[in-house]
Amino acid sequence: MLVFGWREWIKLPELALENIKAKVDTGARTSCLHAFSVRPYVERGRQRVEFQIHPRQRNRSYVRTCHADVIDQRVVTDSGGHKEQRWVIETMLEIGPHQWPIEITLSPRDDMMFRMLIGRTALKHRAVVDSSRSYLIGKKVKKKAKVKI
Repeated sequence: MLVFGWREWIKLPELALENIKAKVDTGARTSCLHAFSVRPYVERGRQRVEFQIHPRQRNRSYVRTCHADVIDQRVVTDSGGHKEQRWVIETMLEIGPHQWPIEITLSPRDDMMFRMLIGRTALKHRAVVDSSRSYLIGKKVKKKAKVKI
């Protein structure tokens, strides 16, 4: 069984996203990724979504556009008791050397401290959380320095 800190650096390789600071939230059933400008479309008979995210905390100027297959649409109750209909995608979660598929709901999280929450269903039978520690498994990916010639 893996032991995660209450926050971890994660990657979502199928969405080409890395260096996402995620909160490991055992109070949340489903994982959630900050997303805005969500646009559903159909491609080759499959329901998909295009969405944008601000992957860096406290930085709204850096925007990434992602595409994913939709697996569901669900009504989710947030921590404030508000109900919201959200798109659900499935993608690979990578934390350190570990990788597995998880379901993620898409919701605007600009006002939240973390761009991603990892919910308890993503952890089930895989990990426990040490709420007194941070970054036990995931490491921030350092960009290679550009060499001028």
